[in-house]
This record gives sequence, C-alpha cells and structure tokens, in this order.
Amino acid sequence: MRRFAIGDIHGCSKALRSLIESIDPQPEDELVFLGDYVDRGPDSRNVVDQLIALRKQCRVVTLRGNHEIMLLGVALSGLDDSVWLVNGGNATVASYGGCLSKIPPDHLAFFQDLDPYYETSDSIFVHAGYHPQLALHEQEDATMYWNHLPHPLPAPHKSGKRVFVGHTPQARGDVLDGGHVVCVDTYCFGGGYLSAYELGRGDVIQTDLHGHVRRPPAIRSGLGRVSRAVLGFCREKCGRTPAANQLVSEESSC
Repeated sequence: MRRFAIGDIHGCSKALRSLIESIDPQPEDELVFLGDYVDRGPDSRNVVDQLIALRKQCRVVTLRGNHEIMLLGVALSGLDDSVWLVNGGNATVASYGGCLSKIPPDHLAFFQDLDPYYETSDSIFVHAGYHPQLALHEQEDATMYWNHLPHPLPAPHKSGKRVFVGHTPQARGDVLDGGHVVCVDTYCFGGGYLSAYELGRGDVIQTDLHGHVRRPPAIRSGLGRVSRAVLGFCREKCGRTPAANQLVSEESSC
C-alpha cells in the first residue's frame, strides 16, 4: 500500500488528471487530498468530477479547505459573496455555467462531506496548520483552515506524528519539508505545480497547470553531468566540441 498527501488543486483539472495518471493508483493505495479543490484555476467542476470518480479506483480521503468553506457559505447559507469572488470564486462560478444553482447534487454532497482532518498511526493531515499542544479535535478553525504556516515553523505536534498541510503556497514550486511538518501546496494555479508526496519513500510527483509532469531536479542535474562528460569525451577523442543538436542526440541515447 502507498499513501500520498496531495496539495491544493484550485481548479487545475489538467494537473490533477496528469498527476493521477502518473501515480497510477491501485485499489490498496490511499490518496489524501488536503483541501482547496475549487477557485482560482480554470475548471473546478471537472476537479470535483475526477475526485468523485477516483473513489471507485482506490481509497480517497478528502479534507476540507477554506475555499470549500467559503463556497458552501455562499451557496447554502446566503453569505455575502464579495470576499469569495475576489479570492477565486469567480472561476468556480464560471465552471458551473455561471450560477451556483447549477452545482449538481453529488457535488454539493461532496463539499458537505469533506473531513476536517485525517489521522493515521504516524501521520496527521490537515488543510492549513495545527497548534502543537492541542489534540486535533481541540484545534481552532482559524488554525486548521485559514492561518498560513508561521516562520519559524510550529513545533512538532505533541503526538509525535508528522503533519502534512497545504494552504501556504510555496512560490518556488518545491515541497517544504520541515521534518515534522510538510507543506505540499506548491502553487499550481500561480505557475508552480500540483504535488503528491508519497509517505513511504518520500518521493514527490509534480504536474503543472497544463498537465505536464515536472522533471525531477536529480534527473536534470544528471543530464548536466552527461552533457559535460560527452563534451569532454569529444574534445579528447575528436579534438572538437559537438553541436547542440548532436549533444541532445547523445543524451537521448543514454
């Protein structure tokens, strides 16, 4: 069994589709989504469609994010929509055909059934953050859904469990691994990536807004070493440096 923590999707449906294809989840695998499925990105409706369908393929845990709280507050409780709309809600409304009344019943049920947190024998999953000295059922909503991670990072949770969060966007597109706390929101809608962190080995799979899989830095640096090796070999054996297209061909054959 593999377990993945997956960061904020924010309507990036192509990124989600490509990420799921890259993970290739099996029935025994577990995917924990950390919330914020809607708003900002181009196709919130399709994101929810994919998550509902994914439940037939593997175990899926979907947590509540602050953007789902805003959506439900407007759609079901008649709250003023001005704050939500300027924080990405306009994109969600557009994805549902321009009116929240067009949200399908199964989508409303999806939003209403989201979990506040998830806990295993050695890990905690929550949308935004945690108070180190409080049990999960004692955490304040502001901490769990709204506040960004402080600097320096919060102390380890009193349970000793590793905590996985989203919500605080990492503008450089890299997962923030603080050891006892890991932030998997890597700013997909803003030019970063949608990230899946595999808890067993610590592997990270990332896709961008257009659905392209990010090449891991280790592979990029490896190609750089190959390039330098090819150049050195050619200078030594041939007395010349290959053209760029020749170098690409050499790398591709490795």
